[in-house]
Amino acid sequence: MSATRTTTAPGPAATRPTPPHRPRRRRSLPARIALYGTLGLLLLVFAAPLLWALSGSFKPRGDIFDYPPTLVPDPATTENYRNLLGGQPFWNWFAISVVTALTATTIAVFVCALAGFAFAKYRFAGKKVLFNVMFSSLSVPFAVILVPLFILVVKSGLANPWFALIVPWVAPAFGIFMMQQYIIQSIPDEILEAARLDGNSEFGIFRRVVLPLLRPSLGALGVWQFLQSYNSFLWPLVLISDTDQYTLPLGLNILFRAESRAFDLVLPGAVLASVPTIAVFLLLRKQLLEGLSAGAVKG
Repeated sequence: MSATRTTTAPGPAATRPTPPHRPRRRRSLPARIALYGTLGLLLLVFAAPLLWALSGSFKPRGDIFDYPPTLVPDPATTENYRNLLGGQPFWNWFAISVVTALTATTIAVFVCALAGFAFAKYRFAGKKVLFNVMFSSLSVPFAVILVPLFILVVKSGLANPWFALIVPWVAPAFGIFMMQQYIIQSIPDEILEAARLDGNSEFGIFRRVVLPLLRPSLGALGVWQFLQSYNSFLWPLVLISDTDQYTLPLGLNILFRAESRAFDLVLPGAVLASVPTIAVFLLLRKQLLEGLSAGAVKG
């Protein structure tokens, strides 16, 4: 896109109109007590299991269910982590879960953005029918397509876990719909026409113009998609039979279902399994918040 340089003469700084002052509405004391009480209760509900798992992962097996419960392990030990990492194929489960989830997320974000761009900005035969079919698939539970998808993957000879674990997540209908709505609201047609006049191809417009403007929604979709793939349980349970090729949810499940209920292995496994999800959230936190709030601001 060609740029036009203009020279502006120095002058007095432009005065920006100040918005009208709105008096800040103060909540009454009972309302503030109710608000902070509710927030504190929600924080306790969500944080208490995490703190208990973190504390229990450093306790000897016989102390995990002591009553009354103690938050600080006494004595603290790392034996549970050593037994998990040394006696179980935990790193295989971890690698398969993280790699397949990252790959599925990368492919899904690109496919959803491309499909959303097509639905939002192009006219083609059958567009309305295709969009209605895609949108209607949101109401179909995954369990309904589980068996047909399994037969399709096995018959095609693509049942390798590194491939088959990615297939169900590469084109989620929710992601396509989310991208289509965001593009309609955020990208005016004039920008696309200007890019065409500069000689860009249609895919060049998508790559150079559209994708950079979609960064907040891409971040939000990436976090959602990563959690969907990383926490998937039903599809890997049907697909994989070799314990060395299990994903983390399946691996932790067989430890939990062991005859002796190996909580001393499940708790450190759960703590380590939460590390990738926390890392993805911290890396994409800004894009996630901007993407979730975009509809409210623009709508």
